[in-house]
Amino acid sequence: MKVFRGIQHPGIAAACAVTIGNFDGVHRGHQAMLALLINEARHRCVAPCVLTFEPHPRDFFAAQARLAGHAGQAPARIATLRDKLAELERCGIEQAVVLRFDARFAAQSPQAFIDDVLVRGLGARYVLVGDDFRFGARRAGDYALLDAAGEARGFDVARMQSYEVHGLRVSSSGVRDALAAGDMARTSALLGRAYSISGHVLHGQRLGRTLGFRTLNLRFGHPRPAATGIFVVRVHGLAGSPLAGVASLGVRPSVQDGGRVLLETHCLDWPAALGTDGGYGRVVRIELLHKLHDERKYPSIEALREGIARDVADARAWFAATR
Repeated sequence: MKVFRGIQHPGIAAACAVTIGNFDGVHRGHQAMLALLINEARHRCVAPCVLTFEPHPRDFFAAQARLAGHAGQAPARIATLRDKLAELERCGIEQAVVLRFDARFAAQSPQAFIDDVLVRGLGARYVLVGDDFRFGARRAGDYALLDAAGEARGFDVARMQSYEVHGLRVSSSGVRDALAAGDMARTSALLGRAYSISGHVLHGQRLGRTLGFRTLNLRFGHPRPAATGIFVVRVHGLAGSPLAGVASLGVRPSVQDGGRVLLETHCLDWPAALGTDGGYGRVVRIELLHKLHDERKYPSIEALREGIARDVADARAWFAATR
């Protein structure tokens, strides 16, 4: 999949079938929409394209509200941009365009968005949107306006209704609620796969080694992850088969670290072939399988060590019970 930051790139396909949205989590509703998009693109012999935004528009507006002295809270983030793009590629998307959502873009009129982005920027031949799609300054653009523009400018417009599983609407909000509740089974049902986070293994403070529990550290590039706490996990990308582990996702309240969001994973059985530093720099994917408990603030390093030891024992017990 080709990924472009902005629409001013010579490598962007001359014509495409495009869907527009944040696609946080790329859940089963998103997947159904992407499958329809790919089918329509194939009929028109054009590239299937996703137009998405970073930061999330609600992140931008929440930040603007705070600057103005008002309360502003954006939704928690399900997936990093890396993981979103990986899922889009897995679904068969050939081209992803990531637009920066800033004050200039937020002020763009609906007609300017159609003319500058969809027509001139992407060469849209088919545009697929969700049933609640709005666009342009003050969300003034709606499906009816887009459909009329398509008829005038020569591109087809379609709208996909909500997707349901067992009578429940699948949405990013639903996934966030499931993750916040620590319900990983419901999260997997909504996503159509196990929830996971990927990234490069970073050097940390090496506190884990001091405590006797070496960890793989991944940064979650958003201050509010949808899931937090201590999880039983599987680690992909270190060995030939997945490795069992236990992980902490959050701000580590027992450690003074400036509130950074990290995913710290301890493999229950470290492969000897990797050596002491064999994980650094690798891209790994961590599947969160079962939540053990919320983050805890321990009063001392010794209490933290004992807490981690209990989590390791509980993770081993979970794997033993689910074989």
